[in-house]
Amino acid sequence: MEVTIPNFRRIRFKNVLFDLNGTLGSGGHVNEEIKNLLRRLAERYTVVVLSADTFGTLKEELEGLPIRIERVSSGTEKAQIAGDYTPYAAVGNGNNDVLMLKGAELAFCVVGSEGAAIDALLAADVVVKDIRDAIAMLLDEKKLMATLRG
Repeated sequence: MEVTIPNFRRIRFKNVLFDLNGTLGSGGHVNEEIKNLLRRLAERYTVVVLSADTFGTLKEELEGLPIRIERVSSGTEKAQIAGDYTPYAAVGNGNNDVLMLKGAELAFCVVGSEGAAIDALLAADVVVKDIRDAIAMLLDEKKLMATLRG
C-alpha cells in the first residue's frame, strides 16, 4: 500500500505483521472468519505472524494459510525480526509488541477481549476494538484515510 493521508503523512508498506494471542485470536485459536480475512489480505501483502506461541497452537492454527510464521521469545526479538520485513504495517496489543509497533510505517493496536497494554496503545497510529476492523482498513485505504486525515 502507498497512500498519502492529508495532514498526516505518506504511508508505504508491503508487509503486514501480526501478533497472535490477543490480536488475531484468543487462547491460541483463530476463528475461520479471521483466517478467511488473512487469505484476502495475503493477496495484496506478505502476511507474517510473529508469536511466542504461548499456547503451542501457532503452527496448527495457521497451517495451510498463505502466510509466514515467525516464532519469537521476546519483544526485542520480535522487533528485530520485524525489521527484516521493512517497510511494514503492524498489528498487536501487548507489551511485547511495542517495539514492533514503533518500527512500523502504520501501527494498529487491537483492544479486544484480552485488553491491551497501555504502551502498545500509545505506540499505535490507529486503535481498534476488533481485529476485523484493522484488516478492513488494510484492505480499504479509504477507511484508513477517514480515520487518520488531519
